[in-house]
Amino acid sequence: MTAEVRAITLDAGGIPVSALLAEPVSMPPRAVVVAIHGCGMSAGYFDSRARPGLSLLSLGAELGYSVLSVDRPGYGLSAAHLPEGQALADQAATLHAALADFAGRHTTGWGFFVVAHSNGGKLALATAAAGECGDRLLGLDVSGLGNRLAVAPHQLPGQDGHGDWRRHWGALRLYPPDAFRLGRALVSPVPACEAREAPLWPELYPGIAARVHVPVRFTFAEQEQWWRFDEDAVAALTEPLAAPTVRVERLPDAGHNISLGWSARAYHLRALGFLEEQLLALDAAPAEARHVMRAAGGSRRSPVLAGAR
Repeated sequence: MTAEVRAITLDAGGIPVSALLAEPVSMPPRAVVVAIHGCGMSAGYFDSRARPGLSLLSLGAELGYSVLSVDRPGYGLSAAHLPEGQALADQAATLHAALADFAGRHTTGWGFFVVAHSNGGKLALATAAAGECGDRLLGLDVSGLGNRLAVAPHQLPGQDGHGDWRRHWGALRLYPPDAFRLGRALVSPVPACEAREAPLWPELYPGIAARVHVPVRFTFAEQEQWWRFDEDAVAALTEPLAAPTVRVERLPDAGHNISLGWSARAYHLRALGFLEEQLLALDAAPAEARHVMRAAGGSRRSPVLAGAR
């Protein structure tokens, strides 16, 4: 039986946060995959209907996870309450409040694992750095984000448009034909605060990265055009991180909007495979450590993960 994808609303301290949710049909979730969209998009980014098998929500639920794809602060239902959007630190606090509301009403298994795209990756890293989710955060899988720009700052997406739109996609052959027609419904205005803060990311990143203490995997599409991912750029991305595990991978036959392309399923399987590794470390921990983890809500990181960089 295929899992239903339904719209829900979370209460983030009085701010409504809209989201899409898919849950396993026949079992409690092993964990919750929190999906965070990028600039000028919406929660449906991770629920591509251009072809069967491309939706992260459907795939994750089939594999035993709840998948919660949220509209970032300033998008969806929260836009009316946050017309300018929020600075990154405030977005992290809002996301934490929304996830706390979700956890109060849903089974979360071992905890939360974040799959984030582009500017959503900034929010994922900022949330981890702030320790907002504490031991409930299992790790991060980030695509379409670096810390060295491949464009001039003024070329970044802003309120007056979405920058050089071709950079979002790469070669059109990398996407199902219906992706562009269906994708029009996913496009959202970029909040002013986000547009102002975007050029500052290379300066903000090292301080944020130094406070990230959960496993992190970065993926760059073969035709990524917003961010550099040469050897020097990758070193600048990974070295500031305090994470116990850091990986950087390249995905062939993909453009920046990975989860809308033919490559979506391959990427989603790799991301969920990274989550499986974190759960394996928890399952393989000594019995006494496992007891402590379960008593703490089933999400405390095991020493098995340490030093795996």
